[in-house]
Amino acid sequence: MPRYESEAASGVDLRAAIPEALTLGPCERILLPTGLSIAIPRGFEAQIRPRSGLAMKLGLTLLNSPGTIDADYRGELKLLLVNLSQAAVNIAPGDRIGQMVFAPVVQASWVEVSDLDATQRGEGGFGHTGIK
Repeated sequence: MPRYESEAASGVDLRAAIPEALTLGPCERILLPTGLSIAIPRGFEAQIRPRSGLAMKLGLTLLNSPGTIDADYRGELKLLLVNLSQAAVNIAPGDRIGQMVFAPVVQASWVEVSDLDATQRGEGGFGHTGIK
């Protein structure tokens, strides 16, 4: 079962549910099973995030991050792990490969309009407010 690794942890660690160890080469990616299926209450989502220690120490992270698990999904949770390092990395059964955080979801109501209200920022994007 997933568990929180500290008293105030936001996320539960997810583990590799693989039958035997595997090696992930540089720039390789793999979809790893967790052995878990969950039912999330409507109005919430599960966010799948990388583990910072794996990223810093081994160069492992999750693609499509944060991943979203919708409340109506009932399949097995699988994590898309990638090795961004220059060295091969071994992954053993039960290794902690990611974390899951639960968050409330608000669904928007859409209204089609011809014009948007003006703001000081306007259409400025990508670095518009400065780099520093």
